[in-house]
Amino acid sequence: MPENAAEVTAAGIARLAGVGRAAVSNWRRRHPDFPQPVGGTDASPSFSLPEVEKWLRDQGKLAEVPLRERVWQQAASHPGGTADALRLAGAVLLLAAERPEEWRALSRESDRTLPARLAEAAAEVFTQRFGGPPPAAPAPAAPRAAAPGAAAHGAAALAPEAPGPAALAAAVPLVRAAGRLAAELGPRQAYEFLLGRHLDTNPRQYTLTPPGLAELMAALALPGTARPGAPPVQAFTVLDPACGTGALLRAAGDCGTLLGQEADPALAALTAVRLALRTSAEVRVRAGDSLRADAFPGLAADAVLCHPPFNERNWGHDELTYDPRWEYGLPARTESELAWVQHALAHARPGGTVVVLMPPAAASRRSGRRVRADLLRRGALRAVVALPAGSAPPYGIPLHLWVLRRPDPTGAAGAVPPSPHLLLVDAAGLLPEGHGGHGGHGGHGGREALPRQLLRDAVLEAWESFDRHGTTEARPGVARAVPVIELLDDDVDLAPARHLPPPAADDGPELIGLRERLAATLRHTAEITPAPGLPVSGAPAPGTPVSGAPAPGARRPTTTVGELARAGALLMRPGGPGAVPGGDGPAVLTEHDVVAGTGPTGTLPAGAPEAPVLTEEGDVVVPVLGRGAVARVVDRETAGAALGRNLWLLRPDPAVLDPWFLAGFLRGTANTRRASSYASTTGRLDVRRLQVPRMPLSDQRRYGARFRELAGFESALREAVVLGEQLVRGLHDGLTDGRLSP
Repeated sequence: MPENAAEVTAAGIARLAGVGRAAVSNWRRRHPDFPQPVGGTDASPSFSLPEVEKWLRDQGKLAEVPLRERVWQQAASHPGGTADALRLAGAVLLLAAERPEEWRALSRESDRTLPARLAEAAAEVFTQRFGGPPPAAPAPAAPRAAAPGAAAHGAAALAPEAPGPAALAAAVPLVRAAGRLAAELGPRQAYEFLLGRHLDTNPRQYTLTPPGLAELMAALALPGTARPGAPPVQAFTVLDPACGTGALLRAAGDCGTLLGQEADPALAALTAVRLALRTSAEVRVRAGDSLRADAFPGLAADAVLCHPPFNERNWGHDELTYDPRWEYGLPARTESELAWVQHALAHARPGGTVVVLMPPAAASRRSGRRVRADLLRRGALRAVVALPAGSAPPYGIPLHLWVLRRPDPTGAAGAVPPSPHLLLVDAAGLLPEGHGGHGGHGGHGGREALPRQLLRDAVLEAWESFDRHGTTEARPGVARAVPVIELLDDDVDLAPARHLPPPAADDGPELIGLRERLAATLRHTAEITPAPGLPVSGAPAPGTPVSGAPAPGARRPTTTVGELARAGALLMRPGGPGAVPGGDGPAVLTEHDVVAGTGPTGTLPAGAPEAPVLTEEGDVVVPVLGRGAVARVVDRETAGAALGRNLWLLRPDPAVLDPWFLAGFLRGTANTRRASSYASTTGRLDVRRLQVPRMPLSDQRRYGARFRELAGFESALREAVVLGEQLVRGLHDGLTDGRLSP
């Protein structure tokens, strides 16, 4: 095996061949010529990627490894770790984007001369895109002194470094493969694919901001500062002091200068390359803890966007007690979010806008009431927006957006005087009935896709009206400009729902209409309730054996899904990358949707280069993780959605297999138990082992018609449950609020 040959795990082999990990284990047991492990551990061995590719191709299990998969496997098996591999690939991709001709010339160099030449060229590009001090900015009217040690730490927070010759020499195959991937997909798309796969593989390591939410935060911050006397949008300086993967800075677009700081040095380097590939703006990303080691001391940005880490105890409370950033009071040890709010405000120019994503508890915890009160008294806090659950991780919690503006004590032209009101918005009240973030039946859970445009437009409309006039028209249950004096009590509770008037008082007609819909649904459900043992329409009378049904005590001949796939009776495809709430790419049918019977509620990230598996009418979709007996036939409304992770798509040949027949038998409890990894249905389902009876197509259609009737009955039951819950909730609210009489 070549010294620098990439390695791949069993999970990677399964991805390459489009099978489950159990199949790879079977190949290792049954085929003596299967490649032997070359690394890893006994529990998780790794194999030579070239040897695995050759074996799969010789066995007819692989026509050709897609280039993007080859590059990813090389990155994932890099000795220095995936993040270091992406740093090397990112240098190549950035060079290919900035100086394509120079990269093409370098790619023709030999393996011996390429590392040194590439390191020199990459260093020039990195210096051009990331080097130099932060841009000069007008000092605030009342300049704050730097925190103890901040200047020294800030000076030590260096820009991302280009990889050196030694690192590149150890990864020449990866470097060349990344260059070919850039030619195939484009440098930006190639990097988005590799970084996206890395983030997808380590979901617990990174907290991501969904694109839709990032765009809303940017829209709240950037137009708010475009007023007389403020710089034009193209000249904006935008800071994110906890930039993570750069979602908020990406949403800011080509606004002039993008500044970010990230505590993880490896992630800071990856994010810098990502931003440089996405925008023509000046990019400055630094590594370090923003609260303890501020990389941009003295900066006064036009806008600050921040999705800080939540519930940190060790954020520097003791060593930063006398830090001058705490203009509105020293945050308690348990109030790290209020420290981030004041850090962001300290870095905004007078009149500059700050938007921070906050946990809902920060609006009402008693330990933070003094800081909240001072933010209100001095006019720094302008709006609190309660988002629906599912807007961002953690998805089960309805997070808040705080919109702040740094006061301008000089009263300069264009400055906005402190407002005697605070805008409170409950965005959950903006959603149509049934789209709330509460769990329950019918798929209305926290991860359900939100009507993003409706939400975005309504929040921006309320904010822009309030920002122009200092107040706005009250919308019951949704938005209200609350006098600050009403909020300055012992609790200083800023939770929007506690200060908004109840929804509009059309309870009587609305509840009557809801009751009528529920009654009609219940009548329809009763009418289609299936009778046990009743033959399907057109079948023989009761007591007469149904064609295709086994005689009493006989064993029905069966086949497996895997055998049907090998015979060409159906096509099997695994689900693609995970969906993201608030994304802007194609709609994704998630495993939650399949179980709940809803339409596609996920979305892919915009511009995701990995081609998704798109569903077609008549496909059968099966979840494979701990869901029990579930299989769903794709209808006309769902067709065209991308297939999400932990799902398998079965596309039957209609001349051989009836989709409803297939889905019905796949749902058998005994069937799924036999095909599960464990004795119960809580394990992982091996779809290939699921069994289907052998019978003529005409008999399949008889069973399929029956299974289709059961699916219609199940759908009616779900609708009745949702309507019943809405009616009960409406009656409870009306009676307790005094809007209905008993």
